[in-house]
Amino acid sequence: MPDRRDPSAPPPRDEGSGRSPWRFVPLAVVVALSILIVAMGWHRHLSFEAFVHRHAALRDFIARDLTDRLRSLRVACQRLRLGIQVGLVVVVATSLVLGLGFGAWTFAVCAGAILAAGPWYLVRRLAGSRRQKIEDQLADAMVVFSSAIRAGLSIPQALEILAVECRPPIKQEFAQLVSEYRLGKPLERTLEEAKGRLKSENFVLFAASLLASRESGGRLNETVDRMSASLLEIQRLERKVDSETAQARKSAIYMAVAPAAILLLYFYMDPYSTQLLFTTLAGQLLLASAVGLDLAAYLWARAILSPNI
Repeated sequence: MPDRRDPSAPPPRDEGSGRSPWRFVPLAVVVALSILIVAMGWHRHLSFEAFVHRHAALRDFIARDLTDRLRSLRVACQRLRLGIQVGLVVVVATSLVLGLGFGAWTFAVCAGAILAAGPWYLVRRLAGSRRQKIEDQLADAMVVFSSAIRAGLSIPQALEILAVECRPPIKQEFAQLVSEYRLGKPLERTLEEAKGRLKSENFVLFAASLLASRESGGRLNETVDRMSASLLEIQRLERKVDSETAQARKSAIYMAVAPAAILLLYFYMDPYSTQLLFTTLAGQLLLASAVGLDLAAYLWARAILSPNI
């Protein structure tokens, strides 16, 4: 059948020639890193034995840190290492599904980082929040303790009153201290273990005053009164700073949420251009960089607006 195309018309365009050159970037990066590793002799440090050693060291570090945080939250952690192993498997599987299944390696790396660091960050935040509540309740506990000492009670009896009268979470700590003392553990050891468990500078001073009074005597109630007065003044200043920076902290939250709202608005205004951020490698890199910078700015603002008095 004769060809009826117009001789003046341009030749048909090859469909493969219109593909984006960005598709070769991942392969080029992998090749360049491989050449660099071989050239610098890093292959000796990237052996299977070294990988297993580093993996075990990282797992042990995470396990120690999470054990410390979970114990401060009074959560049992007998199967923590098994949970870490399962979590690592979930992270790797999710990253491979996103990378191999959908071809979004940038999102795969970001999702793996979020899944790996998210639970750890959440546990640290919960432990920090509980520790801050204990710090806020410690001054009132010192006032009750001083009143009990002034009434003629001994140190263990005053601690028993704290275990009954205080509110959680500091009530749980004093209750554990009193129960261990009743079971025969020396008071000095119970206080030392409580200091390691709470990691509170104010409680360290409180325990030091108790131990000093127990060993050499002195007016313990006056010492605790001065400590509680100083702690109350510090808490008053912290509340003042919190009230002065409340609007700025709320602005930081708005700043962190605004890029997502703007992206959603652009999606309704120009869907094709917005989809390029999710379907092309350059767009995924730009989007991941924007999310990282936005998160860094929010955390930086929180650090600036949360001074340590």
